[in-house]
Amino acid sequence: MTQLAQHLPWGAQALWQSLAPLLPGVSVEVLSRVESTNTRLLDRARALSGDPDAPVTRPGELDALAHKERTPHGRRAADLSPCLLVAEEQTLGRGRLGRGWVSSAGASLTFSLSMPLAPAQWSGLSLAVGLALAEALDPQPPAGASSGDAGAAALPRIGLKWPNDLWLLQGAGPGRKLGGVLIETVTVGERRMCVVGVGLNVLPQVDAATPGLTHGYACLQEIDPEASAPATLARLALPLVQALQRFEASGFAPLVAAYSRRDLLLGQMVSATAPEPLQGTAEGVDEQGALRVCTLSRGREVHRLISGEVSVRLGSD
Repeated sequence: MTQLAQHLPWGAQALWQSLAPLLPGVSVEVLSRVESTNTRLLDRARALSGDPDAPVTRPGELDALAHKERTPHGRRAADLSPCLLVAEEQTLGRGRLGRGWVSSAGASLTFSLSMPLAPAQWSGLSLAVGLALAEALDPQPPAGASSGDAGAAALPRIGLKWPNDLWLLQGAGPGRKLGGVLIETVTVGERRMCVVGVGLNVLPQVDAATPGLTHGYACLQEIDPEASAPATLARLALPLVQALQRFEASGFAPLVAAYSRRDLLLGQMVSATAPEPLQGTAEGVDEQGALRVCTLSRGREVHRLISGEVSVRLGSD
């Protein structure tokens, strides 16, 4: 366990103690400033693999590969040791499709978790991660809760925009972006290291009016006035590891119903960039985490969109 230049009370020891039983050999590292936590962990994994130029892939792209590539040698077991890397400030944070991520020290939570993962199918992983984060931050009654249960009729405050964004919901409107997930993988020896990057807005930011924020800025303090970056990480770290391990064992199929309750796109008009552009109505996700979009231009036709292939926008964007 390593802690560098600690400014906020991250509780690295407590984090390590909670994660170590599930992730033997895990380290918890806190950096005051880094370009990108994902990039730092990917570069480390590639260096340890013996192939510093090993390609980095996304889960949606992995399902289309033959899974034949292997990096050299039988590597040391320590090369696959998990790591939770936290950055108080991330200067070149990356979102999906190379987009930047606005963050500042104290107002944002930016971290990455690296661990070996070998699911039967990678599709749906970003959805499973987003769902785990949303449920940790915004717990909801079980699906079968009776109408008399306290809070059973409450609607989620955090929604999920396929494939990897968390939004703060507000009334009948679409809401505002709260955070995002970036998942990347790289081969290390005979296994694949998965790096899950998370960026969340925790406190208001003075530069939240950045031109790139087309959907407005939302932060956790709007639903939890006591929220802080360290406290939020303490709520998320263990549920995230548990979600990744469940996904490895069972895939996305058991999560379809839970995801649909937070699905921001369900029933909405959307446009997508795919091998060819399309517009239609989002009809939810299937057991592989693909977004189902119904188009009516040539009769009713349902398209399955895989997260590695497309960018989806609400019809009103």
